[in-house]
Amino acid sequence: MKKILVALLMVLGINAMADDINLWQKSTLNQILQRGELVVGLEPGYMPFEMKDKKGNIIGFDVDMAKEMAKAMGVKLKLVPTAWDGIIAGLITGKYDIIMSGMTVTQERNLKINFANPYISVGQTILAAKKHAGKT
Repeated sequence: MKKILVALLMVLGINAMADDINLWQKSTLNQILQRGELVVGLEPGYMPFEMKDKKGNIIGFDVDMAKEMAKAMGVKLKLVPTAWDGIIAGLITGKYDIIMSGMTVTQERNLKINFANPYISVGQTILAAKKHAGKT
């Protein structure tokens, strides 16, 4: 009985390991490493996160973050400027590996794509002159 149990556990373990290997081979991260390039979709026009300099180069906070990610992975970086209304579709169809473009998590978007933890939080607030303090 013990031999059958050990054999069964070994088979299950081998199958689980094979599944893990198969998942890794299909993963976006593995594809990036194999290709040697991180492809990032963004919409230049959301200052200071993505914008163009005077020479037409895409610069900004998100670009700096993407450069650091590519550097840490040991791959090249390719930026793909994309119109906002097609940015999610581009990710879904494999036009790029990741979106880095100041996107707010919404229920509708979260049903289509996976979000990582935010690396920056941006909010809005109302400012009023000090003379209005305490008045409602």
